[in-house]
Amino acid sequence: MEKEHQIFGIRAIIEAINAKKEIDKVFIQKEAQGDLMQELMKTMKKNNINFSYVPVEKLNKLTHNNHQGAVATIAPISFHSLENLVESLLEKEKKPLLLILDQLSDARNFGAIIRTAECTGVDGIIIQKQGSAPVNGDTVKTSAGAVFNVPICKVDHIKDAVFYLQGSGIKTVAATEKTDNNIYDINFNEPVAIIMGSEDRGVNPSVLKIVDEKAKLPMFGTIESLNVSVACGAFLYETLRQRM
Repeated sequence: MEKEHQIFGIRAIIEAINAKKEIDKVFIQKEAQGDLMQELMKTMKKNNINFSYVPVEKLNKLTHNNHQGAVATIAPISFHSLENLVESLLEKEKKPLLLILDQLSDARNFGAIIRTAECTGVDGIIIQKQGSAPVNGDTVKTSAGAVFNVPICKVDHIKDAVFYLQGSGIKTVAATEKTDNNIYDINFNEPVAIIMGSEDRGVNPSVLKIVDEKAKLPMFGTIESLNVSVACGAFLYETLRQRM
């Protein structure tokens, strides 16, 4: 983790959150207690800050300074408003192509997907504030800098984003093996948002219930699954093929 993208110490993190810094994630020492730590927890929950509990060894690896049981990462980018992004895309009278990542957790997968998204003309990527991969040095490096070119929106809940996009005339398509529909039978040549799930669980069942369409990639091997960044690339390039 780059030092310039790091904040350590409970009070410093609280002040950064209150100052509306782009806090990407906070790592909290397991079983940490105290009044100041309770204040930090309340502040994070109030501002929907992504956090996770980790062993003290993890914090010591992140920084050699006196972290007091808390280390935060600052995103190297500014996040966009989903509403503002969608409105601007619709005003241009183009067919928006959006990508929703439903709690994808690996920073390198995230970076690889951003790189492919930039190459295929994706207009924006939507992630959930809680449970999503951080935008950190690994993300930037794996994306080959594409993270600075593709707008990224953070939302409280993926389901709310899906409902908003549907209400804006944008079709939602979930990538899932739990369907009989083949990717090549789906029309991507219209305003569309493609939803990719997490590495271990796929798209959340509650999200699958509300999407407009579901699609899967044909599989002939014995493993029966692809890395999420590879699967995402297949969906995006099929979309690009249909739109050319």
